[in-house]
Amino acid sequence: LYAPDSAYGRPDDLRLLVDEAHARGLMVFLDVVYNHFGPEGNYLHRYAPAFFACAHTPWGHAIDYRVPEVRAFAIGNALHWLERYRFDGLRLDAVHAIVEPGEPSVLQELSRAVGHFAAVTGRLIHLVLENDDNRSSLLDPLTDPAQGQYRAQWNDDYHHAWHCLLTGEEQGYYQDYAPDPRRHIARVLSSGFAYQGEPSQHRHDRNRGEASGSLSPLAFVNFLQNHDQIGNRPLGDRLAIHSAEPALTAALAVTLLAPMPPLLFMGEEWGATQPFPFFCDFQGPLADAVRKGRRKEFESAYAELGDAIPDPLEEATFRMAVLDWHAPATRTGRKHGPILTSDWRLADGQTLRLVANLCDADAKASRACRPLRSIWGGELPAVLPPWSVFWSIGAG
Repeated sequence: LYAPDSAYGRPDDLRLLVDEAHARGLMVFLDVVYNHFGPEGNYLHRYAPAFFACAHTPWGHAIDYRVPEVRAFAIGNALHWLERYRFDGLRLDAVHAIVEPGEPSVLQELSRAVGHFAAVTGRLIHLVLENDDNRSSLLDPLTDPAQGQYRAQWNDDYHHAWHCLLTGEEQGYYQDYAPDPRRHIARVLSSGFAYQGEPSQHRHDRNRGEASGSLSPLAFVNFLQNHDQIGNRPLGDRLAIHSAEPALTAALAVTLLAPMPPLLFMGEEWGATQPFPFFCDFQGPLADAVRKGRRKEFESAYAELGDAIPDPLEEATFRMAVLDWHAPATRTGRKHGPILTSDWRLADGQTLRLVANLCDADAKASRACRPLRSIWGGELPAVLPPWSVFWSIGAG
């Protein structure tokens, strides 16, 4: 049950992939899903029904981590990838959908087990979460090895706020950010999450998140695009299709130079515009259900697209998502105003300062934007051009 999918080749082929990356100075993380088992080719429920709770996730029956054997299975799997294949870290998918985590939480016990393994072997191992609940109490980027917490979380708040600013979209979860995306971007850059316990309109005014301002910026992985945010769109269209180049360049300058670890989606490094549509290879009734469910998901908000939405079961849809690796060689007034400012106090006492004009018009810099020693964008002018970004460092 721990065997890698044949798409990776044989187990030795996957080990070789990791070894070759290490030889080039690259770490390799594995994305692992512990909130459900796959709907096709999975017969575990036939002979081990105790693995499953009565509750459901969006993808099938929930896993019951109150059962000790089930908990040991997941933790053993995590250690398997790290020990046998020498992955440098794991990214745990959608942990907010773990319905029955047990007590203590399986997330805490898994982290402790990995931390013990790292201590015994002397290896640096990273554990990263995807967690829509914004639970800052699960994060600790500085303690090594892990002691029940996780080094970082993919920060959806950062993506959502920038997406609203760059595209003007406000449907679905974007409604929580659309009224004032610059305010949310400023909060994310200064204190981690945009939602730290405030009510979420998208979630029917349920409070979301925990206070995160005390955490190091290293706890938040910031990104403008990822496989979920692009693949879950009806056409799989990338941000570059909807954003003016100066605006997107400004967004990337903020993302790549901020103290938080940045994440680039494949092809983003050269501004790829080809789509990344959702695809799968299910068979029989499940295939039909996925096809119909995909269309139903978009029928209200994207009714005008009709048959333009790619069929996820068609091989052509998969081919559409494959990157053209030759492309890089051939391509040629709101509450806080339009200016974003943010300071970070560094370990040596210096201040890293960001000043950015995030709108289509010139904006006058205030006295609070006093520049330090420029490291990006040149000297700060009295009037900032549209979508301009300035980074400086010094004694603030």
